[in-house]
Amino acid sequence: MGFFNKIKKKVQDTASKTSEKMSAVAEKTKKVLKIERLREGLTKTRKNFSDRLKGLLSAGRKIDAALIDEIEEVLITSDIGVKTTTRIIDGVKSRVRKGQHQDAGVLYDMIKEEIRNILVTSPSVEADKAYTTNPEDVPHVIMVVGVNGVGKTTTIGKLARNYREAGKQVLIGAADTFRAAANEQLEVWAQRAEVDIIKQHHGADPASVAFDTVKSAISRDAEVVIIDTAGRLHNKVGLMGELEKMSRVMQKQRENAPHDTFLVLDATTGQNAIQQAKEFMKATPVTGLILTKLDGTAKGGVVIAIAAEFSIPVRYIGVGEKIEDLQPFEPEKFVNALFEDKMDYEEVEVPVDEDDAINE
Repeated sequence: MGFFNKIKKKVQDTASKTSEKMSAVAEKTKKVLKIERLREGLTKTRKNFSDRLKGLLSAGRKIDAALIDEIEEVLITSDIGVKTTTRIIDGVKSRVRKGQHQDAGVLYDMIKEEIRNILVTSPSVEADKAYTTNPEDVPHVIMVVGVNGVGKTTTIGKLARNYREAGKQVLIGAADTFRAAANEQLEVWAQRAEVDIIKQHHGADPASVAFDTVKSAISRDAEVVIIDTAGRLHNKVGLMGELEKMSRVMQKQRENAPHDTFLVLDATTGQNAIQQAKEFMKATPVTGLILTKLDGTAKGGVVIAIAAEFSIPVRYIGVGEKIEDLQPFEPEKFVNALFEDKMDYEEVEVPVDEDDAINE
């Protein structure tokens, strides 16, 4: 190899290595920002919950019945609910008895651990984080359900954008045909996400829209379909019956459709979100929950209550208005953000390479 070719190759190798390191830095920086956004999004809940706990569990205070009552009050008023609070308190009492603890200072970490044990990690969490789908389920059909006002339209737009950025061709189906301006709102989000949308006229049969969307996705080789649904209907047909019909119709195109049914719940409604979940689960097999508006409420404890109430995992949480503020739910990170004022960024530090190619 000639002298100039050696120089050329070294420059190319250096550029390649530099590009790889810059990509690694960018990816790790992105992780830091997501963790920070999660922490910021839970600020109101943290002040209502963990900050109040810290005030109660000062070092030197004795563990007694009065203290336990105060802890229960904090948990319940944080919308963790009576049933889940009892479960947490029972676990803490058992640990106290076994360890013969007397100082209240040990209870903070005990409560944190009990909550961590309650939260369910979805088996699909890695796929959710990467926005990947099973190649055998193409197109992967997601039906999004929930009452009006919980943030379905926004959630669909963010999901679509994130799947598209992961390299997937996405198609949205506007099957909320009864609510005025629903199509227009969803179309705006489709444009923001830079994906296509299938829609019909106001009042059209939602099942027909769902059928056409899946059919169109198959013909276009689209990999992901996201179907919007009504929060309520304005005719005599029950909402739950309509959802069942939509599933049956889509299965004429794809046997296992929908592959996912995401129930969107508004975290600001607290315990009412649990009642909504119970009603929807009577009619359709929900595979995952999405909690929105966590940044706007002190009732983020409802995530814990929902995890304790149902065997269905929380798949995504909304901690702000930006596209990236719809985050895959990771229990460990959620608990850390709920309990800690400052996050530990050790996992996303970028190691310094003393033999950096740039300096060669």
